[in-house]
Amino acid sequence: MITRRRAALVRYRVLPWWARVSLIYIAARIVSTVIILAIAAGQGANPWTGAHPGYFDFATIWDGHWYFIVAVTGYPDQLPMTADGHVGENAWAFMPVYPFLVRGLMIVTTLSWPVVSVAVSAIAGLGAALVFYKLMVRVLADAQTAMFSVVLFCVAPVSALFQLSYAESLHTFLLVVGLYLVVRRQYGWLIPVIAVMAFTRPSGLAFALFLGLHVIVRFVTRDREPFPWRERIAVSLIAVFSAVMGLAWPAIAALVTGDPTAYTDTELAWRSAYIGYQHLVPFAPWFQSANWWLNSQSGFPVGGLVVVLLTAAFALSLLIAPVRRLGADLRIWVLSYGVYLLAVFFPQSSTFRLLMPMSPLLGAVAQPKSVVYRVAMVGVFIAAQTGWLLLCWGVDGADWTPP
Repeated sequence: MITRRRAALVRYRVLPWWARVSLIYIAARIVSTVIILAIAAGQGANPWTGAHPGYFDFATIWDGHWYFIVAVTGYPDQLPMTADGHVGENAWAFMPVYPFLVRGLMIVTTLSWPVVSVAVSAIAGLGAALVFYKLMVRVLADAQTAMFSVVLFCVAPVSALFQLSYAESLHTFLLVVGLYLVVRRQYGWLIPVIAVMAFTRPSGLAFALFLGLHVIVRFVTRDREPFPWRERIAVSLIAVFSAVMGLAWPAIAALVTGDPTAYTDTELAWRSAYIGYQHLVPFAPWFQSANWWLNSQSGFPVGGLVVVLLTAAFALSLLIAPVRRLGADLRIWVLSYGVYLLAVFFPQSSTFRLLMPMSPLLGAVAQPKSVVYRVAMVGVFIAAQTGWLLLCWGVDGADWTPP
């Protein structure tokens, strides 16, 4: 038995890197499938499926149903209004690349939404894992650590999204491609990547901030790495392009509906269940959420203090040695995306999913070489994935934990 295991390990190690990454990804998806099927077996009737749904039906609930609506009917030219005159939840909150891509493939293949949408997510997830490995090898210069970072990437707490009807898988693929291009200084290819990515998930503004800070850092360190004028101008213009793309979807929603705040009002509709209808004030949502979740009878601003402490902890985490080894570019991205979330996002159970673009930090988690540590981290991640699916994906009838 030991000889067979060693022989299998030798055969695995001589495989090309892309085959090893693919095997890791497939194994991780099998684990996620088993977890999802176990949860589906105990799932009761819910707004999307009957009791004990099959895999594909269960994989297309929650936002997957909204993407299906977009794929089939497009976007409304009149915003739905609540009884008290506010904009209600509607399809404008969901960007078009993923549902329209799935719709096109449905027409070509004649397959159903559940099958095609899950397939697109799974294929995009594999692409993301492959590029993620190349990114980690580039910044860590250690193939073994890079491969273990791929393992963590594939079994991460929200990695089941790689096989669910959500746009995160496709967006993650585009994001790691974009980061890889920046790390390799291949700026010209960023234009099509940003254009598609900004219409897949809200990301244009965060990536614009990232590129702006990237320009500053490269200018300051130009003695160590030359930063010719041609690259300075190119990256600066691409940063502006990313900002424009980040504002394009709200502009399109405004143009189609005739309401200049159609997109932001639509997004705010989802947080109204927590704090009612309020205007979007940058950097206020985290404090609003913390005050809602951590309401103190004493009047002491517990929520605000927690936000300040979390922000400080996040900033300090970017300074620890394992994170510094990821290089300036990936740290700048994580910082930029963190600032973006702090500015506009209202924290609730979807927070776990929205942290997915910070996956480059897995390269820091992967650095310890202890076998015990690595086995333990895989176990912890799979347990956390199970917990996330139980807490956020399963539906219990009075659900305050959407994924």
